[in-house]
Amino acid sequence: MSAVTYPVKQKPVTYAGETHNVAIGYVAWFFYGIFGLHRFYYNKPISGLIWLFTFGLLGIGWIVDAFLIPQMNEEANQTFARGKTDYTIAWLLFFFLGVLGVHRMYCNKWFTGIVYLCTFGLFGLGYLYDFFVMNHLVDEANRSY
Repeated sequence: MSAVTYPVKQKPVTYAGETHNVAIGYVAWFFYGIFGLHRFYYNKPISGLIWLFTFGLLGIGWIVDAFLIPQMNEEANQTFARGKTDYTIAWLLFFFLGVLGVHRMYCNKWFTGIVYLCTFGLFGLGYLYDFFVMNHLVDEANRSY
């Protein structure tokens, strides 16, 4: 007698529509672009680090990015899944309340959110780490619903 297997139903992931917001990208670019914040928002952490350490490639890369933001936004919209967890809200929570772990709680990472709350973002190191993984935290939360 052989075992019968049943297919597992999975919710289809939606990629159509906007996950990231162009207006938020431009605000991040205008105020913090010389430090690469908009590049982290659009999941480009390596170039974000380069912008951070070179002050936006001495300002030249910062100016060029004004024209590249719509393309970076489109790439992010095609890469990440839409869902109940909003990327822009998660990034705003991270930016303003990240050391308290509020963004992790918003992404259903309650344990690490509480750890961040009790340790001031794991003494700031976890907060820095989240610059690199923030989009993936939200993507994982959207795929788990």
